[in-house]
Amino acid sequence: MTFFLVGMMGSGKSHWAKLLAEKMQLPWLDLDTVIEENEGSTIAHLFEAFGEPYFRQKESQALQNIQLTQAAIIATGGGTPCFLNNMDWMNAHGITIWIDEPVPILVNRAMQQVAHRPAIQNKSSTEVAQLFTERYETRKPYYELAKWHVQGTNIHIDYLLSILQQYV
Repeated sequence: MTFFLVGMMGSGKSHWAKLLAEKMQLPWLDLDTVIEENEGSTIAHLFEAFGEPYFRQKESQALQNIQLTQAAIIATGGGTPCFLNNMDWMNAHGITIWIDEPVPILVNRAMQQVAHRPAIQNKSSTEVAQLFTERYETRKPYYELAKWHVQGTNIHIDYLLSILQQYV
């Protein structure tokens, strides 16, 4: 079974994927890393050089071309579920889990990693908070299609493990 972690930038998808994979002794992938390896370029450069539509096409291709022969955990990009029917595809090919952190936490985390976050470079924390609030509201209908919604005090390893163990 493939588990897809979805949620906003900074929600901890890669962190949780790695930790869950270690605990469950499963492989894990970060979709952004897969895209960068496939394209020989950073996500930031792809956005800057070719634009978001190009990136989203490559993202969808990378997602659907992942070849897994055993259970695995995939950390997706924040926008992955929102384009090109990716959320429908993930729901048809695995278990989707929405990691839902409050916007202030997301903004705080993102501001600590500005160099790796092209969407927020050259923006103040107020601008980032506004951007995240708008994106959250736009993306929420897609995230809500996830089979599992994990938020608040449920975002901890034991609860996440209990979800995965139902399927492995």
